[in-house]
Amino acid sequence: MPFNIPILLTWLRVALIPLVVGVFYLPPDWLTEYERGLSATIIFVVAALTDWFDGYLARRWNETSSFGAFLDPVADKLMVAGALLLLVELGRTTAVIAFIIIGREIAISALREWMAQIGASKSVAVSSLGKVKTIAQMIAIPMLLYKAPLFGVIDTLYLGTILLYIAAVLTLWSMVYYLRRAWPMIKERPDLT
Repeated sequence: MPFNIPILLTWLRVALIPLVVGVFYLPPDWLTEYERGLSATIIFVVAALTDWFDGYLARRWNETSSFGAFLDPVADKLMVAGALLLLVELGRTTAVIAFIIIGREIAISALREWMAQIGASKSVAVSSLGKVKTIAQMIAIPMLLYKAPLFGVIDTLYLGTILLYIAAVLTLWSMVYYLRRAWPMIKERPDLT
């Protein structure tokens, strides 16, 4: 396993996931509800920034590796799934929305792995639609974790909910996009039908 700064940042993201969830399980007299939301939001945003920064450094320093390419999306998916499950438990989103987003991540990860095995991974490379979906959910989740009015004006619960619904729609749309891209390869494989 290679060890470098980008991989260390990815491991840091994995380590931050239990902290995002854990602040809501601290004894009630340790933090107020506002402090819990603020702490979870800060931790989640730091974790999300490490996602961008580790990729940037890996490319800039030419420290990309197959292990890093494996670990990075796993860390992303764990971070989003952990936060979504927490938001369902807190009553800030629905199980249906969480299922759509988490289910799509599992399905597309499996599709990408299979496509890589048959040498067609470029067919299901990350699209701009997938990037927009990720941006929407990475803004929505911290807003829903925070829940309090931002600057005393912005209703983060309302705006976060709207953005998460947009992310769910984009999630389904991007899944259809990836499946359509993979369909010709699936049809060409008689062992799959």
